Amino acid sequence: MIEDLRKSETWRVFRIQSELVEGFETLYDLGPAVTIFGSSRLQEDSYYYHQAVRVGKMLADAGFSVITGGGPGIMEAANKGAKLGMGKSVGLNIHLPHEQSQNPYQDLSVSFRYFFVRKLMFIKYAMAYVIFPGGFGTLDEMFEALTLVQTGKITNAFPIILFGAEYWQGLLDWMRNTLVKEGTISADDFSFFHLVDDASEVCELMKAHHASLGGEAPLGECNNNKR
Repeated sequence: MIEDLRKSETWRVFRIQSELVEGFETLYDLGPAVTIFGSSRLQEDSYYYHQAVRVGKMLADAGFSVITGGGPGIMEAANKGAKLGMGKSVGLNIHLPHEQSQNPYQDLSVSFRYFFVRKLMFIKYAMAYVIFPGGFGTLDEMFEALTLVQTGKITNAFPIILFGAEYWQGLLDWMRNTLVKEGTISADDFSFFHLVDDASEVCELMKAHHASLGGEAPLGECNNNKR
């Protein structure tokens, strides 16, 4: 009987509830934090991997915790940068049949079975998203955040920062030439995100945003160290 219950949809509700509770209890006092997304497939020799290390370290040194999906690639790079810096490095890991393996640069780790619970933690405990080049998963997070801002579910002051103009430009051109032209989005919706190419610009945007929210603790400098 118990085994039958564990295979039921009702039992699944309790698993979801347990993931929510664990996430809330682990992250509730994290402080100002930024979530960084990007491809799990970009390796250490990638330009964007090195830039993600810089962004993670710079944000950490400025007083922000860094949240990622906990896996390899850009996620690993951002967690590595945060560990090199002075902030908390957080990994919200997901159980997948392939690709996802937990990177070793995490101060706090939470594992999830359900993507939608993990997504809730990304948005609830971050004050901004930084989105590096990536594939379907990265695009999913980007467009979900844009949808939440567009529909007013989160404030349009929530910074969504796209890192790497060369990578994102084709998508943005398509959005202007197709979505805006067909009337499915407004030209004003482009104000929902920032397009940047430099780690220090990410850091300065975040410090300005933190100050605009009346952040109590002074944050450190955005040290533009090229290492």
